Amino acid sequence: MSKKHPHILIIEARFYPELTDEMARGAIAEIEAQNGTYERMEVPGVLEIPAAVVYALRAMAVTGRQTHYDGFVTLGCVIRGETAHFDIVAFESARALMDLCVEHALALGNGIQTVENEAQAWARAKVDDKNKGGGAAAAALAMIAHKRKMKVDGL
Repeated sequence: MSKKHPHILIIEARFYPELTDEMARGAIAEIEAQNGTYERMEVPGVLEIPAAVVYALRAMAVTGRQTHYDGFVTLGCVIRGETAHFDIVAFESARALMDLCVEHALALGNGIQTVENEAQAWARAKVDDKNKGGGAAAAALAMIAHKRKMKVDGL
């Protein structure tokens, strides 16, 4: 990272709060390990995460450097159920986030888990197992470093 410490917005879907808390623990540990700072925002579910990113982008446009995020970490979990709702939530949230990343050159670590059952969700969430929250933060930090190196958006 450059001399300027990265400031990240962690957006957390609270539909499965215990899982999200564990993923946030991993994300925060990774951000702090790389001398970053963070703010947290809670939304009801995974489908609300892309809108929260847009809110942050618009807030930055209005307030300039007063409200500035170098990157984003999105955290949440979608567990397959008996209906097609899983597919809609998983695909639409991923597509919306990818579209935002490409359109706005965002540094974003996507930590939205799409799993078959709760056991898979916990294995991926636990900091001492797969630590997907930490992985999402590491991805965001890596993309921030790339943006800075390439001087994208004046970073």
